Amino acid sequence: MTQPVQPDESYLRAVSAATEKAVASAEPLRSAHRGADAALLAETEKWVTEHRADLLDLSHDLHAHPEEGYAEHRSVAQTAELLRRFGHDVEVGVGGLDTALRTSTGSGGPHVAVLAEYDALPGIGHGCGHNIICAAGVGGFLAAAEAVERTGGRVSLVGTPAEEGGGGKEHLARAGVFDDVDAVVMVHPFSHDIATHPFLGRRQVEIVFHGVAAHASAQPFMGRNALDAVVATYQGIAALRQHMPSTDRIHGVITDGGKRPNVVPDRAAALFYVRSAEPGSLHDLARRVESIAHGAAEMTGCGVELHWDHNPAYLPIRHNDTLAARWAGHQSRRGRTSLPRGVVPDYLTGSTDLGNLSFRIPSIHPMIGLGDANLSLHTEGFAAAAGSGAGDAAVVDGAIGLALTAVDYLADGDLRDAVRDEFEAAGGVLDVPNYFS
Repeated sequence: MTQPVQPDESYLRAVSAATEKAVASAEPLRSAHRGADAALLAETEKWVTEHRADLLDLSHDLHAHPEEGYAEHRSVAQTAELLRRFGHDVEVGVGGLDTALRTSTGSGGPHVAVLAEYDALPGIGHGCGHNIICAAGVGGFLAAAEAVERTGGRVSLVGTPAEEGGGGKEHLARAGVFDDVDAVVMVHPFSHDIATHPFLGRRQVEIVFHGVAAHASAQPFMGRNALDAVVATYQGIAALRQHMPSTDRIHGVITDGGKRPNVVPDRAAALFYVRSAEPGSLHDLARRVESIAHGAAEMTGCGVELHWDHNPAYLPIRHNDTLAARWAGHQSRRGRTSLPRGVVPDYLTGSTDLGNLSFRIPSIHPMIGLGDANLSLHTEGFAAAAGSGAGDAAVVDGAIGLALTAVDYLADGDLRDAVRDEFEAAGGVLDVPNYFS
């Protein structure tokens, strides 16, 4: 057996060196708003540090018992148990999803939601570090909840299942879980600390071709080859890539190529992910993929079916810089420089269902570094880091950042107005469920 040729790492090394040079000289986002009272912020930060052991226990437990999307029963139970231990009523099964949860405290006034994710990846566990997201979110909520009597308003924790392709946040949004929420905050582990890193919108399409079976040797002229249609589609998409923006991505696999070589395949199928940096360009790119599939059907004499978005489409993230600047300032309290967009290459990214909320509600999704600039999401190395001391530091610093940002939002009316003004100036609320109709 011959071995695959390993990719040359020259380009990767050059990009890494340029990125680290840019990181060393970058300035974090600066906030023009006062936020909450300094004494209240200090008390909130202290609460997290005093209860760090509870948060780390939760993170370690989730890391040791990874569960895939919509099957996170143990994870959501452990999360709910910790919240109840601190006196909070928890609803599990919110929005019609068995592994979603919600708890709230306070009444009236502005409402900020802290989000938790806890689904893992098949085979590599928490290779996206959702154990950190969950524990930091829980800590952020619990600490902010201690301050609500002094700030007014409400703070909630919403546990959102199946971020890894299942679109849990979109399902919850359609069920009305976020209807009364004014701002959303969460944090995601990464290789670097970044206040506003771009994430791409993503749609998925299953393309199924139907041909005519025939004996591939005796009567091939009586067949219509569905596999040929899939191959033509794959090649057409390969040709499309040179005419796409550099931010965009299309990648796919052939899921059905026929049954036997001596029978012309009468069915073949492929699954593609289509990603783009803007909702409009994602819409356009999807239409171009459809055209390629229909062209392949015409070329081969096959019928074609396109099944879009078995799970909800993901929109790119619309960051709220005003709120993200408060996060960046609070991370500096922890000795972290939370970088602005563009310092770390934008193409080092994926997709998330937080994007869907960000076009409904002002949202932030900062990245918190695990101390290794060469870490890559969705790898065994990242899973190991998520359960390490660096992961523990991210839980504590992330919880503090979320709590202080939430307290700022509740305490500072001018900040809230600026957050809403930025959101409206960016286009306001988008009709997400019907956008791709």
